Amino acid sequence: MPASEHGPRERLVVSAAQLIRRDGVGATGMRDVAEHANAPRGSLQHYFPGGKEQLVNEAVGWAGRYAARRVTRHLDALDALGGQERRPSGLLAAMVRQWTVELTATDYTFGCTIAAVTIDCAESSAPARVAAATAFAGWQAPLTAALGELCIPAARASSLATLVISSLEGALLIARAEQSVRAFEAMNAELGPLLDAAVAPQSR
Repeated sequence: MPASEHGPRERLVVSAAQLIRRDGVGATGMRDVAEHANAPRGSLQHYFPGGKEQLVNEAVGWAGRYAARRVTRHLDALDALGGQERRPSGLLAAMVRQWTVELTATDYTFGCTIAAVTIDCAESSAPARVAAATAFAGWQAPLTAALGELCIPAARASSLATLVISSLEGALLIARAEQSVRAFEAMNAELGPLLDAAVAPQSR
């Protein structure tokens, strides 16, 4: 999502999230963020008195909320289609499609902000680790709810949501290394039927 669609403070947060997902935390400087957001450098100190750590933690929180909103939008689209499209594999396919479109459009340079912060900061910064864990949880909650809406029993919806997110993150890593969406295609082909098979029998 372009940073220009937001107010000055959120533009900085969104820009930080976008740069971190591309370059990692270490290679993303405050000056880079200000330039990307088209904001004066002094605004960083004004909005983020806690410095880079505060900005990184807010960026990863924003990324988690954005991922959660995408799940909701995908589910709404399936509800509009109805019929055979409204099933767990359809939701997975929509999530995979959005990731692969972003990857190919950016020459496989865009990863996941939450994963980047986890890799770069989890050992050295407890607040960053907590922020990343919270972001993952904030992504998993609506996905769990969406799978429930698609008739997967609550007892399995949460663990399957964890599996989907874990698979997406792994496929993203492989895709960036290989410069190919092969891993996403394999994941979609194998995990989609598994999700559909988890639907409660009376709902099939």
